[in-house]
Amino acid sequence: MPRAIVGLPASPGIVVGPVHLLRWEVPQVRQRIIADEQVGPEIARFEDVVARARTRLGQIRDRVSAHAGEEEAAIFDVQLAMLDDVELLDNVRALIHQNLGAEKAFDLVMADWRQSFARHTHQMLRERVADLTDVHIRVLSMLLGLADRDPVDLPKGSNAILVTHDLTPSLTVQLDRDAIAAIATDAGTRTSHVAILARSLGLPAVVGLRDATTQLHPGDRVILDGSLGVVVPNPTEAQIAAYAERAVRDASDDAAMRAIASAEPVTLDGVRIILRANVDLPDEAAAAAGSGAEGVGLMRTEFLAVGRATMPDEEEQFRAYQGVVCAFGNHPVVIRTFDVGGDKLPIRGYASEANPFLGWRAIRVCLDEPELFKTQLRALLRAAMFGDVRIMLPLIVTLDEVRAARRLLREASDELTARGVEHRSDVPLGVMVETPAAAIGADILAPEVAFFSIGTNDLVQYTLAVDRGNVNLAARFTPLHPSVLRLIRRTVQAGTAAGLEVAVCGEMASQPLMAFALIGLGVRQLSVGAQSVALVKRVIRGISVDVARAAADSAMLAGTAEEVEQVLRGAVRSAFGDAPFLRYGLPVKGDLDMFGDAGA
Repeated sequence: MPRAIVGLPASPGIVVGPVHLLRWEVPQVRQRIIADEQVGPEIARFEDVVARARTRLGQIRDRVSAHAGEEEAAIFDVQLAMLDDVELLDNVRALIHQNLGAEKAFDLVMADWRQSFARHTHQMLRERVADLTDVHIRVLSMLLGLADRDPVDLPKGSNAILVTHDLTPSLTVQLDRDAIAAIATDAGTRTSHVAILARSLGLPAVVGLRDATTQLHPGDRVILDGSLGVVVPNPTEAQIAAYAERAVRDASDDAAMRAIASAEPVTLDGVRIILRANVDLPDEAAAAAGSGAEGVGLMRTEFLAVGRATMPDEEEQFRAYQGVVCAFGNHPVVIRTFDVGGDKLPIRGYASEANPFLGWRAIRVCLDEPELFKTQLRALLRAAMFGDVRIMLPLIVTLDEVRAARRLLREASDELTARGVEHRSDVPLGVMVETPAAAIGADILAPEVAFFSIGTNDLVQYTLAVDRGNVNLAARFTPLHPSVLRLIRRTVQAGTAAGLEVAVCGEMASQPLMAFALIGLGVRQLSVGAQSVALVKRVIRGISVDVARAAADSAMLAGTAEEVEQVLRGAVRSAFGDAPFLRYGLPVKGDLDMFGDAGA
């Protein structure tokens, strides 16, 4: 029986289809010495490959522009310009004149340029490292006669499963949802940006597979289950039939979920929970608005910039924010300022850091780059003319950061006034609580902010000292750790005492068992992916706050995350029995029995 490759569930859904294997990494090159009489032909071969690479990039740019937009396609303008760089091309020709084969000559020049740019003091040069790497891979692959693979190579309707080590920004903007049906990556975790984007795009995904790119081959038929986090290569007909049967059950369950989308999110004992949607890309707004969500609890604006050669300007950002705000009418739209850094670098080509999650990211970047920040703030203040916009600051650690951001917000408003541009100057300013420092000091922050939103993805990471993007530590990324629960309760208590709204917008809110725990901890606002709105609403309508509070109190006394989970499962069993939907995000070993030896 085929052995399943077990990873991490990233985006739910079942797909049976062929593998599209994408290896996007600099290939190894052996040194090759050529004779004097071969120098001319070798230079001609190199120039021919560069010309073909230009043509190829032009085709990719056109395709991305057609299905993703001109702004997203602009990333390839930088790469095209590199292929026209006289100094770069002359350096390669010079090495070929020294009797070095074209592939090794190009490899050495590009490696030197990438290293030099990454260490350069001038930011604009550091911004080009990722593009240099893409050019390095593409041209070198052509020189070596390797396949030139891109996601856009696939014809529409291929129903292919993209298998790759990880998705870089330049690959992400090329994804064609009419050709790619699902994603499987060696790297990543449930809270890494590739997983978040997959959920946003509605593509089933499994991440953290470690070695899927070596175990699978192009054209292999596989089953991908994004709910359980498994990929089954070359499945038997019995397995495909079993999967089809489960897919029918899942579809029926989804239909039942959709039926309650318009129902009120009220518990059995009459407590109303505010349920909002997370939005990553502007074109998700319409679907999110139709999901039953009461506004947006988190719009992740960094996805406007990931994969771009330049940051979006004020007008482009204004249009994006305005579209989301208008889609939700009078409902609140909480927009987070750029949370760049961590697993979202390189962005604008900012050089990667050795420890990016503890480095220059989120509010730190925004405060150190005031013009970049004020461009965004001006766009937000303008968009606020069209609805209930609320601005949220990421990764706040000290009160100084809040005050500095507020000063820049006033400056942005003054600049709009000087230009005679209509805007609101009274937009509420809140903060994300996603570090132990912010949770412990929540009572210090509360008097100077309008609301709290607990970002559990980072709160878990920083509390447990577990890199959320490290697949080797995925089993240690445990949101139900008692210390995490204590920090959440402390934040809720501090916010409530100050009269603030306190929401949770991290992945915990999307998982039924954890949503139950959050309600028990006193959270009354949850923001989840649009696909999870009905799921969480079903949980809310099937429980009482009194039961949830008692379960949370007991969980707080547990010693381990496993014990916490046992307490919570016991509490919800009386309401839902062993309903399969409660397992979302927390798969159990029994779920893998249909695969035989799953290697778990």
